[in-house]
Amino acid sequence: MLNHTKKIKGIYEEIQKNLFYMIPEKWDKLYLYSSVIDLDNGEKKGELYFYYIPKGILKKKPVNVYEIPNKFNLDENEYLKLVKLLYDKIKMLREEFRKSETGKLWSNITITIQNMKFKVEYNYDDLENCEFNSYERHIIWRYEYLGIGLEQVNKKDKEILNRYLLGVKTLSKKETYETGIYIKDVENKIAYNTDEYESNKEKAEENNKVNVSKNQILLSEEQIKQYEERKRQK
Repeated sequence: MLNHTKKIKGIYEEIQKNLFYMIPEKWDKLYLYSSVIDLDNGEKKGELYFYYIPKGILKKKPVNVYEIPNKFNLDENEYLKLVKLLYDKIKMLREEFRKSETGKLWSNITITIQNMKFKVEYNYDDLENCEFNSYERHIIWRYEYLGIGLEQVNKKDKEILNRYLLGVKTLSKKETYETGIYIKDVENKIAYNTDEYESNKEKAEENNKVNVSKNQILLSEEQIKQYEERKRQK
């Protein structure tokens, strides 16, 4: 049984904040995958991606996090900095589990947010010796969590799914944790004051902060801190 300390729950809240800030439109569901692998030299490698389902009456296709800059005309390099900050939180989460657990440490997680519920699935797969490589695991994960099946993928990805579906299934250890959304007054995107934007635009550019234009929102780590401070003062 995983030990969810106060520090770990605090990291959950930080992850949620980062996710809500990174999506510039309203959404209904979000699915995130991330892995962390310990290397022999003490360094870590892994990956992170998430998909969200835009809010709307009609059925919407999942949006990949790495499609967001192009979809909303945002600075890709600055947006990728936010992705890195998010991945740093995942690594921090794993380190806290390392401190509090005596058993085997999880290798990858899937986070789901929907209906104001936050769910984390911890997996203990041996990713270094897995029969599927990183790209193939991504295709399989999309099939399992997003329902992107054989009829929706190209020939290469169809071959991957067929190999997975027809192969021998091995049971792997999984643990789940579910709770309500931690953060209050959650917004899908951050509102900003256009007058304040105009007065601070030049300064932000000089400090290599994220550039925004009207109806386009992208936050740097400093902007997130400023927003949280304004919320506390209300």
